[in-house]
Amino acid sequence: MKITKAVKAILSNYESDNPGTKANLARILMQGQLGGTGKLIILPVDQGFEHGPARSFAVNEPAYDPHYHFQIAIDAGLSAYAAPLGMIEAGADTFAGQIPTILKVNSSNSWATSINQAVTGTVDDALRLGCSAIGFTIYPGADDVFDMMEEIREMSAEAKSVGIATVIWSYPRGGNLSKDGELALDVGAYAAHMAALLGAHIIKVKLPSAHIEQKDAQKAYEKLDSSTQAKRVSHVVKSCFNGRRIVVFSGGAAKGADAVYQDARDIRDGGGNGSIIGRNTFQRPRDEAMAMLAKLVNIYKGKE
Repeated sequence: MKITKAVKAILSNYESDNPGTKANLARILMQGQLGGTGKLIILPVDQGFEHGPARSFAVNEPAYDPHYHFQIAIDAGLSAYAAPLGMIEAGADTFAGQIPTILKVNSSNSWATSINQAVTGTVDDALRLGCSAIGFTIYPGADDVFDMMEEIREMSAEAKSVGIATVIWSYPRGGNLSKDGELALDVGAYAAHMAALLGAHIIKVKLPSAHIEQKDAQKAYEKLDSSTQAKRVSHVVKSCFNGRRIVVFSGGAAKGADAVYQDARDIRDGGGNGSIIGRNTFQRPRDEAMAMLAKLVNIYKGKE
């Protein structure tokens, strides 16, 4: 595998990392249809934990099978596949070496009253299963976020010591945040910056709205042009060490195809590294999902 100049430039931003961690980042960045471009599309399938199997998979019953998701990620030429322990274990042997995997090591469920996640996987699991990275969710704003930060500090240090990369899902909620504030531009940029400060190699956040939530931040945003989604993406990317960290944006709840494509164009035009898109693909019939992913690849290649 010959590493492209674009990927070498990205890897050079991770100045403290050992060759093992950089090699695993390179595996993700060089994989699939977008390999070598610096752009990524990752398939995440952790929604069974978060929402339950019926809400996640009943609309497209083949998606109950973990092999279905591995195969879609491979056949569509995606960059990586992210899932909790059991999902990856269920296909680890059949698909070994065919797609970089990200072990989601903490998870929640829809019945919990606290805004928190349980640790459900380990770095040893990621090593055993040949994963390129671990994935971990934090909830900036939640009362329990400080415990979550301490958990990922320890897990990320362990992962880095054995050459495994860290992906942080940074989703603001709880505390003094309003519902609109969870997607506010200032809050999203702050949450992304927290993930960078915690040592994430890849940062996953939601696309921000133009709303400014924090009164103390409003003056700082007065002169910032946030009139388009692409400009808001650019601000989030800038907040991640001036673009020195890989930033991908989640697809969110299932929505129309045109909205999915426009999101990708805005991410691309704003300098984001790509999409991490789950329900908007695996909740569609396989042929529709494959067509959607092919179009997303073309968008990130600048062809559409």
